[in-house]
Amino acid sequence: MATTSSSSEEAPNTKKNKKECLGWIEWLRGWFYVVYEMLFQRIMASHLHNPMPLPPVNDLTCIVTGSTSGIGLEIARQLAQSGAHVVMAVRNTKAAQELIQKWQVDSEGLSIPLNVEVMQVDLLSLDSVTRFAEAWNARSAPLHVLINNAGIFSIGEPQKFSKDGYEQHLQVNHLAPALLSILLLPSLIRGSPSRIVNVNSIMHHVGFVDTEDMNLTSGKRKFSSMVGYSSSKLAEIMFSSTINKRLPAESGISVLCVSPGIVQTNVARDLPKLVQAAYHLIPYFIFSAQEGARSALFAATDPQVPEYCEMLKADEWPVCAFISQDCRPANPSEEAHNVQTSYEVWEKTLEMIGLPSDAVERLLDGEEVKCRYGQEQ
Repeated sequence: MATTSSSSEEAPNTKKNKKECLGWIEWLRGWFYVVYEMLFQRIMASHLHNPMPLPPVNDLTCIVTGSTSGIGLEIARQLAQSGAHVVMAVRNTKAAQELIQKWQVDSEGLSIPLNVEVMQVDLLSLDSVTRFAEAWNARSAPLHVLINNAGIFSIGEPQKFSKDGYEQHLQVNHLAPALLSILLLPSLIRGSPSRIVNVNSIMHHVGFVDTEDMNLTSGKRKFSSMVGYSSSKLAEIMFSSTINKRLPAESGISVLCVSPGIVQTNVARDLPKLVQAAYHLIPYFIFSAQEGARSALFAATDPQVPEYCEMLKADEWPVCAFISQDCRPANPSEEAHNVQTSYEVWEKTLEMIGLPSDAVERLLDGEEVKCRYGQEQ
């Protein structure tokens, strides 16, 4: 009886003591990393060529989400012009087709023919993500690289939700890529050694994930686009770290997150006019989309990446591989190292995207896994 009483007394205290936000020191440290990256990223990456020369990629099939603009466009273009089979996973298929035509004209002098195709996916619809994965897996073709590049940062916008009921930053930046990564595991296994590359952000350093309020609806934290974006990027790292641990070394699948740096992309169109002016005043510090694409291209193609990922896994490192904007290994935030929260993010994410808790293990065993999304066709 005494034991029961003791445990019942401890539970509320544990809940009461649960961390609800970043401390001031952590918050200031996070912003220090953000500002430091903006001011010194060009110096830190001065050893890199632009565009980045790639190793032979002729035998690679790569899916790149959000590849009609910004970093994703550069990733897809450079992979395609280097000989890879590129699948542009996009919402606007017409824009993608027009880009391919332009690339074909630009590549007429090259000896390598472009091998690019377009498939439609809308990350604001988990039904669409599921149907995309089913369509690709139905080919029984190998997938060597999945680059989850698409993301949103709706600066200054009020809180919005997808038709699935999830906060839009959370869905596009975390839930949809997580669902896509798991559902494409059969194709990634066929393409082994293969890689999942998640384009993340230095902004995760100021993020915090409350697993009881991932949708940011409880009112415990006042919503802002900054809170939505940074939290979703931290959740992506935590999820990536957990799936990395659950994939055995023999699967041959490497999981990485990359920071592109502070990049001038279409997100600047949504910035307040004052911040847009600052962007124009400091062009030296801000990366172009081509420069921002380098870390993802490095993670997707460098031959030493799988060995580095295996080393981290063998050492039971708490986080997955994280590649900085200078294409060097880096450490994500202190919060990203929280193993307990990462596991809770994993469980909550699987519940939100409609997959069973043992989905990864069953897919690795060759079993079929049903998702609650994408069923009505």
